[in-house]
Amino acid sequence: MNSRHESDSRTPLLLAVVAQTLAELQRDRERAPPVTLDSLLDRDLGLDSLARVELLVRVEQAFGVALPENTLQIALTPRDLLAALDRALAPGVPAGDGNRPPGAAVRHPASVALAADEESPSEATTLPEVLDWHATVHGARTHIVFLSDAGEEELSYAQLKAGAARVAAGLQLHGLEPRQAVAIMLPTGPDYFYAYFGILLAGGIPVPIYPPVRASQIEEHVRRHALILENAQAAILVTVPEAMRVARLLQAHVPALEHVLTPEGLSHSHADAAPVTAAPDDIAFIQYTSGSTGNPKGVVLTHANLLANIRAMAQAVGASSRDVFVSWLPLYHDMGLIGAWLGSLYVGSRLVVMSPLAFLARPERWLWAIHRFRGTISAAPNFAYELTLKRVTDAQIEGLDLSSWRLAFNGAEAVSPDTVARFTERFAASGFTPGAMTPVYGLAESSVGLLFPPLGRGPLIDRVRRDPFVERGEALPAAADEANPLRFVACGTPLAGHAVRIVDEAGQEVGERVEGRLEFKGPSATAAYYRNEGQTRRLFHGAWLDTGDRAYMAGREIYVTGRVKDIVIRRGRHIHPDEIEEAVGALPGARKGCVAVFGCPDPASGTERLVVLAETRATGEAERDALRQAISNSTVDILGEPPDDIVLAPPHSVLKTSSGKIRRSASRELYAAGAIGGHGQSVARQLARLALHALVPQARRLARAAGDLLYGVYAGAVLVIVAAVTWLAIALTPKPARAWAMSGVAARLFFRLIGTPFTVRGLEHLPRSAASVLVANHSSYLDGVALVAALPRHYRFVAKRELRDQLVAGTYLTRIGAEFVERFDARQSVEDANRLATLPAQGASLAFFPEGTFTRAPGLQPFHLGAFFAAARAGVPVVPVAIQGTRGMLPAGERLPRRGAIVVTVGAPVTPATPVGDAFSTAVGLRDAARAAISKDCGATAS
Repeated sequence: MNSRHESDSRTPLLLAVVAQTLAELQRDRERAPPVTLDSLLDRDLGLDSLARVELLVRVEQAFGVALPENTLQIALTPRDLLAALDRALAPGVPAGDGNRPPGAAVRHPASVALAADEESPSEATTLPEVLDWHATVHGARTHIVFLSDAGEEELSYAQLKAGAARVAAGLQLHGLEPRQAVAIMLPTGPDYFYAYFGILLAGGIPVPIYPPVRASQIEEHVRRHALILENAQAAILVTVPEAMRVARLLQAHVPALEHVLTPEGLSHSHADAAPVTAAPDDIAFIQYTSGSTGNPKGVVLTHANLLANIRAMAQAVGASSRDVFVSWLPLYHDMGLIGAWLGSLYVGSRLVVMSPLAFLARPERWLWAIHRFRGTISAAPNFAYELTLKRVTDAQIEGLDLSSWRLAFNGAEAVSPDTVARFTERFAASGFTPGAMTPVYGLAESSVGLLFPPLGRGPLIDRVRRDPFVERGEALPAAADEANPLRFVACGTPLAGHAVRIVDEAGQEVGERVEGRLEFKGPSATAAYYRNEGQTRRLFHGAWLDTGDRAYMAGREIYVTGRVKDIVIRRGRHIHPDEIEEAVGALPGARKGCVAVFGCPDPASGTERLVVLAETRATGEAERDALRQAISNSTVDILGEPPDDIVLAPPHSVLKTSSGKIRRSASRELYAAGAIGGHGQSVARQLARLALHALVPQARRLARAAGDLLYGVYAGAVLVIVAAVTWLAIALTPKPARAWAMSGVAARLFFRLIGTPFTVRGLEHLPRSAASVLVANHSSYLDGVALVAALPRHYRFVAKRELRDQLVAGTYLTRIGAEFVERFDARQSVEDANRLATLPAQGASLAFFPEGTFTRAPGLQPFHLGAFFAAARAGVPVVPVAIQGTRGMLPAGERLPRRGAIVVTVGAPVTPATPVGDAFSTAVGLRDAARAAISKDCGATAS
């Protein structure tokens, strides 16, 4: 009977028994961890010794056998249980019910539905679950191919998970706590992928920022990113050694930034990361908007937001594992991070990725990567298609085959009708089909995507009459012979589950072909800007979010016309900058893509002055005069009137975002300050100014650190003195109740001497005379001190057995009447649990820390069943006690206390439904009720 076939036939029922037990034990979780034959019963599934006893009973009942006596001790996984079943069901071994603890009811698992093999991680609720699914199902499959001058580097799903786990362990060794932000300032490469998921696995929040581009703009880069890091309260910055100088400057300006680390330094940890379970509503990363219209704002995006957006986009474009996504998009931008990488990760398609710098240096590399890897999907802003047209010669694309390219997304900035037409025409000879060009629209506040056109339709261009549009916002169709119409490209319709509307300034929806503000809502929408209530209030209009863009609707298609803040209102006319910028950029002598058009208030006329700022390399006066005249003529051709001012500036004068968008507002500010075209500051002067400005935050940081150190030394000294005197007194006290009372006096004195506010609430809930089982959250070594200080009556602490043999701790705990239990020997642990269950019946009240241990991580850890089993067996109430503030005063791994305040809240007792019967179910119910009460009052969430 121990054949491989028979063993395999038992596997589904065994896994069903494990899954049902786990579901009942962890019914407070939205989704139980996946159960496989190699899942560790304790570490992966969270089954303590009592839960494993219950599992063995159920396995015995389901298969009608008595398992070997040592099964509890040696069975670490379901596979081990399967081996024990094989031995028990071998010929000549009698069947039996086995030994089960009193009150352990049996529930047959026949009704448990077994999960069928999935084709995609459709049940995943977080990004780590998506990665886990792929690593489990096809871990060796190539996920990413990274192209560089050094060659190719392939990355499988299993390698990504392993590399991320190493980074997670390194981050936790450097003190990262869950929900702390970690900035990623890395170039495109394997380290970026490891860092992003490593932060998630460690419980942190990734914050992508872009590396410095030019030394001449280092001051603006540091100031801008210091604002981002300050807002995010980033504790750690991960970057490459080459950017360490900039990273140190950022650290000097951001007091919360404790560590600057490299990927290599993070990955050298040999420790395992402490598992941190993410929830769908946890933040998956903060996307700081590019700042094209003002200071950066941190868009909060949860796992639920991202997965909703990725699934909706995959549905809209028919993405699958058969696709190949080729991308050079920067990973610090949502189009590259979510659209290219995380979207490919979810559907299981291969991602071929290269550095943005590689594309900018040689745009033909992008096209040849599509050719070589038979890319089916790629994406880029409009400027990239224009740059490719301008820079790629016919000789460089001889033999190029783009016939596999089915989706060429064009988004992230205004889409030019001329660009899409010329690109399609130019590369038709290389197999590029007109239907592949796909203009789309999205924004960070909607994760990344919002509007997509029908598959294969190609660009839809609307020609509208100029005067009605600029004067009244009416997008009336232009006649075929209209001389100077406006043209807009359709972006499609909303993704499934999302909705858009177009409203006027009063918030009322407008009709067909009337321009207004574009608003949206849907599951991809952010809930807020990070730590920015003012901007969040401006973002929301009831249930709708303001995109900041203007648009109109025609035939269900949405046509985006421009940014609200960028529109120039000149004598009542609404002028859109994009058209003028494109026309001026095409003039000889002007730098294409380096033109900014904006309006400046003119108090004299009560309207705005139209300013054209254009970069040029021309230095001769005659050449510059000719360019000014050409700019004026081009503007007259478009608007019927010239601009009010034309400014010619040297290269790199027009400010841009990290994604290449023109920063018109920032350029307007420079213009108003008279700072355009001036000589740039030297790098040395910029560094000196940054260092000077960093002195104040550095001085504050040092002063605060010195004060914290002095307080910690004082509080630590007080603790040692009070503890030593108390220990000596208690060592001579034979009565545990008296020793408890002395400990309470000493504990309250300690808190008073170190200036810690100590508050106790709900003492009326403590049973006055009857026995009870007290359970409290555990987050610091100060928890025991806080309980002794708070409780007016004697409780027997339940402590780990290894403490009993220690001179200081063992003597103290023994004197106050503590009970000791085994943690590592499973059978002895069960025997100790049974012994503890008899004590309340004898009138003894017990105090447990059911988490068993504590970490730096906030949130409640899983509760062991021992305390609740004892209460269920004895039929006594469980008293939940929430301790708040101790983790902040003395976190794990630190020896000196910090300033803080402690609140101890005694909750209402939870009484077992019946004193006898199904002890396991009763214990689980008591645990869930007590855990909920503690979670509510301790200021932490369950992990």
